[in-house]
Amino acid sequence: MIHTTTQISGKPRWLTPVLFTTTIFLSASLLFFVQPLFTKIVLPHVGGAPAVWTTAMLFFQTVLIGGYLYAHLITQYLPIRAQVALHLVLWALALAFLPLAIAEGWSYDAQTSTAWQTLLLFATGVGLPFAVLSANAPLIQSWYSRSGGYSADDPYFLYGASNLGSLIALLGFPLVAEPLFGAGQIGWGWTVGFWVLGVLLLASGVMARERIAQPVEDVQIEAAPSLQTRLYWALIAFIPSSLMLAITSKMTMDIGAVPLIWVIPLGLFLLTFVLVFTNRPIASLTMLRLGYIIGLGVLALAFADLLGLEFSVWSAVLTVIAFFFTALYAHALLYASRPAAQHLTTFYVTMSVGGALGGLFNSIIAPIVFNELHEGAITVAIAVTLLIGRATRPSRIAMVGITALILLVVAEAPLTSAIGKMAVSALTIALLLLIATTIRRRAQIHAWVLVTFLVVGQVFVVDPGTVLLRDRSFFGIHNIVERDGRRLYVNGNTLHGAQRIVDLTADRPEPQFYYHRNGPMAQVLTSTKADESNTVGIVGLGIGALACYRQPHQSWHFYEIDALVADIAHDPNHFTFMSRCAPNESTHLGDARMVLAEQDRLDFDILVIDAYSSNSIPVHLTTVEAFEIYLDHLSEDGLLLFHISNRYYNIDLPLGRLAEAMGLTARIQDYAGNEAEDSGDIASLFVVLARNEDALGDLNTDPRWTPLASDGGQVWTDDFANVLGVLKR
Repeated sequence: MIHTTTQISGKPRWLTPVLFTTTIFLSASLLFFVQPLFTKIVLPHVGGAPAVWTTAMLFFQTVLIGGYLYAHLITQYLPIRAQVALHLVLWALALAFLPLAIAEGWSYDAQTSTAWQTLLLFATGVGLPFAVLSANAPLIQSWYSRSGGYSADDPYFLYGASNLGSLIALLGFPLVAEPLFGAGQIGWGWTVGFWVLGVLLLASGVMARERIAQPVEDVQIEAAPSLQTRLYWALIAFIPSSLMLAITSKMTMDIGAVPLIWVIPLGLFLLTFVLVFTNRPIASLTMLRLGYIIGLGVLALAFADLLGLEFSVWSAVLTVIAFFFTALYAHALLYASRPAAQHLTTFYVTMSVGGALGGLFNSIIAPIVFNELHEGAITVAIAVTLLIGRATRPSRIAMVGITALILLVVAEAPLTSAIGKMAVSALTIALLLLIATTIRRRAQIHAWVLVTFLVVGQVFVVDPGTVLLRDRSFFGIHNIVERDGRRLYVNGNTLHGAQRIVDLTADRPEPQFYYHRNGPMAQVLTSTKADESNTVGIVGLGIGALACYRQPHQSWHFYEIDALVADIAHDPNHFTFMSRCAPNESTHLGDARMVLAEQDRLDFDILVIDAYSSNSIPVHLTTVEAFEIYLDHLSEDGLLLFHISNRYYNIDLPLGRLAEAMGLTARIQDYAGNEAEDSGDIASLFVVLARNEDALGDLNTDPRWTPLASDGGQVWTDDFANVLGVLKR
């Protein structure tokens, strides 16, 4: 066989790598900048659930497969001129999608799968531009291999440049673009970049087709990768992808659904490609293997909740560092097993399939199969198999499935006693030891120790109490447990409501915790102002505890985005607030802002926004546009009451700015609660707003409610919201 190299007639040799590096860098920057940008655009339409980002990632990974497959096919079957022409035609068609926006007239349908609707939003809003960008990484590398530039026979270094551009774009969005510019301005800047990319693609295509082939030496053309090799690539690619999404889901659930939280794991994921897809590796595979082992151990602890039942900032930092070292080794294995340039596109297609399978597992399969976030633990178990080598023999592949099945049984076992958990765990360890005898000694020890971390975590994690319900929806993990004489509803790791067990048969149950009769919420709903109110709206149903503040002459409307939450609240077998106190009142499913906007004029005397009592900020409920909708549905002397208890964000800051900008009177109460044991009266933070002081009624002279002033910061809108600026210091 004849191996050829190329020369570019009349062009400086340095121009070729500079041009191709610039092109692939810009393409990757646009590719990964658009992910948080368009997700930010979508959030107001589907809510701020953790699953929005994982579903978005599934879309991006799926389209990435299509882009890589398209690049593979055209490089295999079309000449260079045809490749360039076709790709530029698709680039031109993609311009019709710009600037990026949601299709006019689109509205959320609470009766249709949220995941499916989210995927359709991305497909119709950014589908073709993203597909064109997705194809560029393998396509530009393939063109470079025909250009005669430096290292044209091994162009994988360009993938490192590609991921460097991706990383810079990802970090640039939450740290620079989002705090300084609105989504509209960012979108126009992205559009300009997309136009520039078209010029660079044309120049790169011309450079590739201008080569003059010259025979150099006879070499053996490398055979096509075997099926086993491709399965190995897919398995390696699956592991970091799935772990990244599992960590993102946990961090989003515990800390917040904001772009910075999304991009940290993804940014580290990309950084690992930059560090290992190079001819100058940062460390040997042996050293990286050690980091992989330690990283998996930490991840096993994290997913078993042994770093805490919820992520603190420090446990989150430790977890993402562990993920970084895990992904670093996995991607180093990919680079070490890369084929010759002639099979480059096959390699990237297979990688993208493995990554997309990780997205499919986390976004679609896991929410159906698991009732909690077990996908991280399962993927750690699968990741252990990389310690035994190439994992291509059928017996080793079988071990992957058996290990995953065992962990699934342990995770899903409905055991409430420590003895029961220990019995299942002992059986699991015995089976793992049996499996471990099929692999070589050193790997056997590593695999056994790491998987045992997961088993031990299932045994010794803090017992939440008697579990009555575990379920999962697009919007989170739902648990109902009984502990200390109360039935608790926990969404993710945040308590969203409680009822005393003795009240389950009472005619009028007593609200607990945030809604205790001593707290700010009760102060408003039992005030003289409330006695004069006829229509009350509650955004955020929870378990319906507020229903028992309803008075006979009042009409109440509840708004809830999660149908599963509505089912829990209305089922008297779980909680009895709704069935006892408001059995005939309306519950409107869907995002409250969108539902309110579509409803006929409904004048509320009191409108409660209770969607902040977790760890995140539903930004789209805290903007000028949202307030305009609230005020449009508020009587002239009506009250807006915001529950803003939050671990990480000072939500009073954007509310104070909005009140000043819209000419509203604002009061705030930082309620200390009653620390007496079993009081059911906990600390909380509330803000009440009205069009004027007189509308506040008796609250205006209540010393517990103090004026809320603006800090002078920029007002939030749908186009601009700087979430980092309101982080608690």
